[in-house]
Amino acid sequence: MALTARFRLVIDKLFTKHLFTTNVVTCGALLGVGDACVQGMNIAVHKGADQQVNYDFKRTGRMVVIGLALGPFNHFWYAILDKVVKGTGAQVVFKKIALDQAFAGPFFCTLFLTGTSLLEGQGIEGAKSEWKEKFLPIYMVDWCFWPMAQFINFKFLPTQYRVAYVSTATLIWNSFLSYMKHENLPADEEHVH
Repeated sequence: MALTARFRLVIDKLFTKHLFTTNVVTCGALLGVGDACVQGMNIAVHKGADQQVNYDFKRTGRMVVIGLALGPFNHFWYAILDKVVKGTGAQVVFKKIALDQAFAGPFFCTLFLTGTSLLEGQGIEGAKSEWKEKFLPIYMVDWCFWPMAQFINFKFLPTQYRVAYVSTATLIWNSFLSYMKHENLPADEEHVH
C-alpha cells in the first residue's frame, strides 16, 4: 500500500471511527501549542533584557487540560448544531454563526477563564474576578474573529471536519487567549526560575 493511501486510510479512521477522540485530543493539543507560541514570543522579546523569562511547562499543561475539557463540548456542539440547523445556504450559515456566537462563544470563554483560574489555584473568587476583568474584551474580539472563520466552517466543511478545522483556526485564537489570560500576571508568577 502506497504511503499516501496509508495516510488517507489513517485520516479517514481518525475522522470517522475515532472522531470523538480525534476532536478532544486536537482541541487539547492546539490550546497547548497556542500557549507555547505565546510563551516563545515572550521569551524572544525578553531575550537579552535584564529580566530573564523562562518557559513555564506547567502553564502549558494547564492550557492542554482546559483544551481537553473543551474538546467534548466542541464535538457535541457542532453535531447538535448541524442536526438542528440543516444545510449550507447563506441563510442557514448565518443562523449557525448567530447561534455559535450567542451560545458557544460565551460558554467557551467562560469555561476557559474559570477553568484555567481554578487550575492555577485561584479558587472560585479568583475565577469570578478574572472573568469580570477579561470576559468582555475576549468576547468582543471573539465577534471579530469567529464569524468569518465559522462562515468557512459552516458553508464548506462536512460535520466530521468541523472540530478539526475550528481547532486549527483556534491556533491563532488560542494564542490570543493565552496572551489575554497571562498578560496581567505579576512578574514573579509569570516566570519559572
